[in-house]
Amino acid sequence: MKSDLFQAPDYYQVDDLLTDEHKLVRGTAREWVKKNLSPIIEEYAQRAEFPKELINGLAEVGAFGSYIPEKYGGAGLDQISYGLIMQELERGDSGIRSTASVQSSLVMGPIYNYGTEAQRQKYLPKLASGEWMGSFGLTEPNHGSNPGGMETKFKDMGDHYLLNGAKMWISNAPICNVAVVWAKNEEGRIHGLIVERGMEGFSTPETHNKWSLRASITGELIFDNVKVPKENLLPNKSGLGAPLLCLDSARYGIAWGAIGAAMDCYDTALRYAKERTQFGKPIGQFQLQQKKLAEMITEITKAQLLTWRLGVLKNESRATSAQISMAKRNNVDMALKIAREARQVLGAMGISGEYSIMRHAMNLESVITYEGTHDVHLLITGLDITGLNAFK
Repeated sequence: MKSDLFQAPDYYQVDDLLTDEHKLVRGTAREWVKKNLSPIIEEYAQRAEFPKELINGLAEVGAFGSYIPEKYGGAGLDQISYGLIMQELERGDSGIRSTASVQSSLVMGPIYNYGTEAQRQKYLPKLASGEWMGSFGLTEPNHGSNPGGMETKFKDMGDHYLLNGAKMWISNAPICNVAVVWAKNEEGRIHGLIVERGMEGFSTPETHNKWSLRASITGELIFDNVKVPKENLLPNKSGLGAPLLCLDSARYGIAWGAIGAAMDCYDTALRYAKERTQFGKPIGQFQLQQKKLAEMITEITKAQLLTWRLGVLKNESRATSAQISMAKRNNVDMALKIAREARQVLGAMGISGEYSIMRHAMNLESVITYEGTHDVHLLITGLDITGLNAFK
């Protein structure tokens, strides 16, 4: 069984900015990843299979709804703690972090923020414990970066709603017990609906042949005249802003998570550069290898400070959507570049499943696209600083 030798870099002593609780939460997640995720993840990624046996452990370390109040089964932690958990999970694998991100930010989040008390009591404890898994239905076959153009619709049939449409590229879909689905009513207004497995006409076929996020389970959500009880409508917010606020939370978690992937690639490359000998000396003694490693730690350090500050703002309810977009875009781009450079440090060994780097690189090709593409987040920043909308 493969040993996890990871040592986290902290070049600017960012740990001094964390509380003891933050460090405890991170340490718990880190040890869980080392013990339970790292030894099996390469095998599952090679098989393109999701390790369902990890679900209970993810719940135990607070990965499901860490910031949801304890009365609903959450851990009641702050936003920096949530970010640190996402960092540690993605250090293990982006797909496993995706599972937790969807459950926390995109399923539990809208139910807590937009749902009724009865909905919170019914769904949140089961989602927090991992007894139930959830998915988030926004992206459609014809509508990715333009979710407002969605074609999934529902009609008021008097005693229930009738839902028709389809969503795709949905993490957790094939194993979900509930799905938070965004659809337009007859007036064209977007609302969230909680759809439960077992409702007639609701199916979740799995998506196969992925070269990325191979240890994450992905699928579709298909609605063929699904009768949804009226009490399953999320009543406290509607319009496109409702799902986009959920995505803010998920993007925030990604900004932290990408640092974990970058850290793992850097740590692997640094260790290899010290151990691998060519031309009579460790390759880490050559200038070009030192350049790669020095640039990696510089970019990781900048990202650590960016996300810590964003976490402070989020705890104070002052983080803007544009600030979150900037962090998501910067940090995923940073991690992907580091994965590519780290792969070169390892030479041919960099593509081997003996090391995590190529798996991270493939995963990050998805992370840089989902929850808003790299280019769209750039335009969000452009809109924020100029006031001129490039989307219209």
